[in-house]
Amino acid sequence: MSLFGLVSRNQKTFRPKKSTPSGSKGAQLKNHIDATLGSGNLREAVKLPPGEDINEWLAVNTVDFFNQVNILFGTLTEFCTADNCPTMTAGPRYEYRWADGVTIKKPIEVAAPKYVEYLMDWIESYLDNETIFPQSLGAPFPSNFRDVVKTIFKRLFRVYAHIYHSHFQMIVSLKEEAHLNTCFKHFVLFTWEFHLIDKAELIPLQDLVESIIQF
Repeated sequence: MSLFGLVSRNQKTFRPKKSTPSGSKGAQLKNHIDATLGSGNLREAVKLPPGEDINEWLAVNTVDFFNQVNILFGTLTEFCTADNCPTMTAGPRYEYRWADGVTIKKPIEVAAPKYVEYLMDWIESYLDNETIFPQSLGAPFPSNFRDVVKTIFKRLFRVYAHIYHSHFQMIVSLKEEAHLNTCFKHFVLFTWEFHLIDKAELIPLQDLVESIIQF
């Protein structure tokens, strides 16, 4: 059974797929992403297209990776439950606590599915905020845009880390490990290309990350 078939049958996605910003050059850049991904060369796919604005490129890819992680985790909500995953971990040594700095200022311990729900809501609030992710052609990006994107990618990495450490055998049983590995490789190459995640944050999957970067 395909990953996408599983999602559609179980209706387990957290939310509808986010659309690329329509008023920007988003659609054009999204077509470029799809075309380069179709070539199978992920290292080329992540590079900033010649003459394009880096913030536009980061914005379109942020939406794309949000959708990818949403779909991947959506296949696991039947198995990643508060009972099975009472904390958001990446193996026995790493635990992630949730805080958004607004409604939850002090990090709290929550079950993994609740953490991901908080995270997806938090990211979506940024994607829907036109002062941060502009929809209009030529609208300026805020001065802190890069910092916002880096925080989004840092936290999306935590979902991958949890999936690999806690649910990889289930992914294998669903015969979707190749899809997961390709999505993660794309994610790692993009974040490495634009220095979006500090090396210390990558330690829970360090060996896997290094194998991707050095390949």
